[in-house]
Amino acid sequence: MSKKLALLLSLASSLFILIGGGAGFYFLHDYYSNTTVEATSSLGEKTNAPENQKNDSDLKSVIHETQKSVVQIEVALKDGTSSGSGFLYNANGDVITNAHVVEGAQKITVKTSDAKQFEAQIIGMGDTIDVSVIRVPGLEGNDPLPVAEERMSEVGDNIIALGSPLGLQNTVTTGIVSGLDREFILEPYRYEHIYQISAPITKGNSGGPLIDANTGEAIAINSAGTDSGAIGFSIPLPNVIEQIKKWSEDPVEITVDDESKEEVSTPQGLTGEDFKNNATYLIGYFYESLSTQDYVTGYSLLGSRWQSEMLYEDFRSGYIHTLDVEVSNMTGSLNQTNDQVKVTATIKAQERTEDKKTTTSLYNVTYQVGYENDQLKILSGKAEKLK
Repeated sequence: MSKKLALLLSLASSLFILIGGGAGFYFLHDYYSNTTVEATSSLGEKTNAPENQKNDSDLKSVIHETQKSVVQIEVALKDGTSSGSGFLYNANGDVITNAHVVEGAQKITVKTSDAKQFEAQIIGMGDTIDVSVIRVPGLEGNDPLPVAEERMSEVGDNIIALGSPLGLQNTVTTGIVSGLDREFILEPYRYEHIYQISAPITKGNSGGPLIDANTGEAIAINSAGTDSGAIGFSIPLPNVIEQIKKWSEDPVEITVDDESKEEVSTPQGLTGEDFKNNATYLIGYFYESLSTQDYVTGYSLLGSRWQSEMLYEDFRSGYIHTLDVEVSNMTGSLNQTNDQVKVTATIKAQERTEDKKTTTSLYNVTYQVGYENDQLKILSGKAEKLK
């Protein structure tokens, strides 16, 4: 072999090694740069969660966080009552809803996701646009729902509709934006350039937020549905946000009857079915908080005596290996002697063991729920493991 040929082979081999090594480094760097490391709440070990499991977890978190800013609206009319939904818009306690929800209101009461109730007053209401803003002094300083003030949605965007259809507070339906620029008239309101959605809007849903499933932002106000219930219609917030801001900055004084100025009775005065419904709802919200690892909210629902006997750190460590909770067979019974509701339920919990395996356990749980300083709290509880 000539020296020239040997030199060429040597150079070729060196070049091959350099190219191969560079490609290998790039591949490894790209692989690890795009690999997500998920840490558990305790040890921070690397896990490889299935993509659909992560998506489900993200969706649950979005729903849970947005529910905190969604309220159920109860309206007392001259000839009866009606209900709807709304969502907290700013730190002043201003709630966005539909005009038709509060039209003719003699008294307005809102109920939050943790079963607190507050009085509200109208500070702005459209004549032909089906939008209204009510002010709730009791919610002043609470975190509002983030709003997409300029961005319009497109057909196919994933959405979440939140509201209280038929009085069932914080009901969730999912779907997509299925149409744009829909127009129709429901006297006296004109609906122009609104979204058509695949999530149904029924009685009680009106005024609730339409949420972007990816960002958690409110993008529209759920306003109307069809007789079949197959689709719904929502008013895009960018179309009405300037009017909403004007009402918030310069509230309109609405003339009301003297009867409507009476102070709303405190939650302590609730009895019977309303009391039981609030108590069972609170327990459901408690376990929803645990499922989304929102331990701060879960702990805040406990009564002061229970909290004094258990520090937050101990509470959190007790549930840190709980991955998901399903509640079934929940019932409430009122004890009029001590003004408390006994709530019983069956709990199906997915838990992570010390050897990093996932197990499913069943529990029968019993809670005592009552009012403490006019706020509904979980006063005590116990659980019995079934398997």
